[in-house]
Amino acid sequence: MIKEFQLRVAPQVAYNEENIKEYLAREEGLDARTLNQVRVLKRSIDARQRNILVNLKVRAYINEIPHDNSFIKTEYPDVSHSPRVIVVGAGPGGLFAALKLVELGLCPIVLERGKDVRERKKDLAQISRTHKVDEESNYCFGEGGAGAYSDGKLYTRSKKRGSVDKILNVFCQHGASTAILADVHPHIGTDKLPKVIENMRNTIIKSGGEVHFHTKMTSLILDGNKVVGVEAVSTFESNTPIEKTFRGPVILATGHSARDIYRYLAEAEIEMEAKGIAVGVRLEHPSELIDQIQYHNKNGRGKYLPAAEYSFVTQVGGRGVYSFCMCPGGFVIPAATGPAQIVTNGMSPANRGTKWSNSGMVVQINPEDIEGDNLLRMMTFQEQLERDTWQQGNMKQTAPAQRMADFVNNRLSYDLPSTSYAPGLISSPLHFWMPKFITSRLQSAFKTFGKQAHGFLTNEATLIASETRTSSPVRILRDRETLMHVRLQGLFPCAEGAGYSGGIVSAGIDGERCAEMANAYVNSL
Repeated sequence: MIKEFQLRVAPQVAYNEENIKEYLAREEGLDARTLNQVRVLKRSIDARQRNILVNLKVRAYINEIPHDNSFIKTEYPDVSHSPRVIVVGAGPGGLFAALKLVELGLCPIVLERGKDVRERKKDLAQISRTHKVDEESNYCFGEGGAGAYSDGKLYTRSKKRGSVDKILNVFCQHGASTAILADVHPHIGTDKLPKVIENMRNTIIKSGGEVHFHTKMTSLILDGNKVVGVEAVSTFESNTPIEKTFRGPVILATGHSARDIYRYLAEAEIEMEAKGIAVGVRLEHPSELIDQIQYHNKNGRGKYLPAAEYSFVTQVGGRGVYSFCMCPGGFVIPAATGPAQIVTNGMSPANRGTKWSNSGMVVQINPEDIEGDNLLRMMTFQEQLERDTWQQGNMKQTAPAQRMADFVNNRLSYDLPSTSYAPGLISSPLHFWMPKFITSRLQSAFKTFGKQAHGFLTNEATLIASETRTSSPVRILRDRETLMHVRLQGLFPCAEGAGYSGGIVSAGIDGERCAEMANAYVNSL
């Protein structure tokens, strides 16, 4: 017999299968000897009161042998002789688009400007050691996209739960822990995700698809109002760029930092529009302090609870101010994609075990907030702030920073706390040189957040500039039903880089949807 139970238990029960069995035997009158296995289907922490409880949905196998797989497996056929679809970008949008194309019987040809996920790691290390950024291999460009080395958080506000479950199951099929199917805020971890991405690539290749690294799209190939392929340059076999042509409909999934693509599209008069972004800082606290605040306990999280998360949002001067991409027990990382830039982001290993916790603290900026009517003005604003930050950081990846309470009170920080940011920090009056419409809103919001969570507004926390790459600064216009570009047939602007998603899961969902529409398009030809 298989039965499901809704439980509300202490942490020491919730995170141990044997303890769950004992609890079921005691509270539900079951014979523990008949419980072959208990699987956690959903798990969420209720930390609103001092007595922390965990809500569980569990499936008990009573005198029953559990199924071999705790996830739903997708079949991927041989598509080596099938019609081709070009996928530009091997981030989550591109990878899930490619896998869905295989599932539907089409052959994906994936073009990635950067390196594979393993080789990419070597270039990331060089950013901290030498303060030099490889423009094609960094925290944003390369296999896996910006999410590969940014925690692997799999939480989305998408209401399409069926699609979310599909994305999570595909991750499990490629090596992710099945715990992501249960946790309300699942994450894989920066140390685990690269192997999962590698397995996804291997599935594409094994099925007959192709993945080309060091291959950057330079332009679309047009036949009237149809996109029939892309021109690209490849440095895979030689340091000298080799021009290549790839034919087929195009899923454009370049990620939110492919500024050369945005400039090309603007020059080619391919319809786009300026899109709102959010800009601010990375805020880093001692993880022990966040645990104490969120779990209402001076001893922190204790033996069983995970590193605590938080989420803050408020309105200041008609614009949202909120926490973004919260990384408990994580690191702040240098995420620039070129010279003369400082860009900060965050990531966490699977165990979320570092002594720091960080999040983006950002202010909503709408196109009307930036002077002019150039459709790339939001991107230009990002670029200018990143250059200003680099200059304040002594023109290398050393990031300008300020203690949190000092920032709120317009004071210079004469020293700084220890940090996870490997290139190092330099004390800087962020309140003075960052745009006033950002800093004044952050100052007001921090006062509000400090009242909501006693101890959050503290000089133990550090603001690290600047967080600028929260989302794409443009939206590539597409038809609501077919997901094709509004004018060009055969072009499917996809995921975060096209302005239609934010985060790994929503990008994966959009990638699958674009693949479905590309399949319908191919079948209509």
